[in-house]
Amino acid sequence: MAERYALIAGNGRFPFLVLEAARSSGRPMLVAAVRQEADPELEKLADGFHWIGLGELSKLIDLLKRERVTHAVMAGQVKHAQIFSSIRPDWRLLKLLASLPRRNTDSLIGAVAGVLAEEGITLLDSTAFLRPLLAGEGVLTRRAPNEAERGDIEYGLTVGRELARLDIGQTVVIAERACLAVEAMEGTDAVILRAAALSNGKPLTVVKVAKPHQDMRFDVPVVGPSTVHTMRQANATALSIEAGRTLLLDRDQFLRLADEAGLAIEGSEGPRSKVQGPKS
Repeated sequence: MAERYALIAGNGRFPFLVLEAARSSGRPMLVAAVRQEADPELEKLADGFHWIGLGELSKLIDLLKRERVTHAVMAGQVKHAQIFSSIRPDWRLLKLLASLPRRNTDSLIGAVAGVLAEEGITLLDSTAFLRPLLAGEGVLTRRAPNEAERGDIEYGLTVGRELARLDIGQTVVIAERACLAVEAMEGTDAVILRAAALSNGKPLTVVKVAKPHQDMRFDVPVVGPSTVHTMRQANATALSIEAGRTLLLDRDQFLRLADEAGLAIEGSEGPRSKVQGPKS
């Protein structure tokens, strides 16, 4: 059977980048767009476009099977808080939710991936078509972290990795080796702004890590131009991200804006995870 691809799309630029990269590699994609999250403009790049509700697992599976999809990619944010507060599950998702040992995003989407696999649909790593956009190791900007920022990064990595190990969040914000804020369900930009409200104007260092056993099929750490804008607003001067496991949206623009703002961005070394991509 010929391979057919589908994108399960949330919000932001991530889904557009996946579609553009897939198209350039000769792999047209059907799009299943999450209602109230995905951008309608995705339809212009899609090889077929359908809206699905956040809780409509049966509809999603029926769609993918009807279109003879063999491989799917999840890309784009669906707000964590909305997943557990606004979701209206159909019978299939309700049964899945009842079987979860923990009510967190990884458990839920991991279980969905398992259901897709049972139906013959392989969920690929969300960065499968975007390897060049993964952060490299070392200093990524013209300016390297200074001594104070370096100390904050080292402390932030310790705190952030423990936070990620507990599967609570992936971002911490540090000032003078004190942790001002940790991420829960609100997202990177929100936690940076929350830290700014507590900092009394002190320069902030942002540290974003991957989970110890990061499943690259979903919830991959992402930064982009909006991260730079938020950091400038919050007087955050340095950013540490995990090399090989953090996606840089609009990489060239992201790094150019960071250089213009005088930020220091560094890719930290972390444990590597295997990336599952499309067959060449």
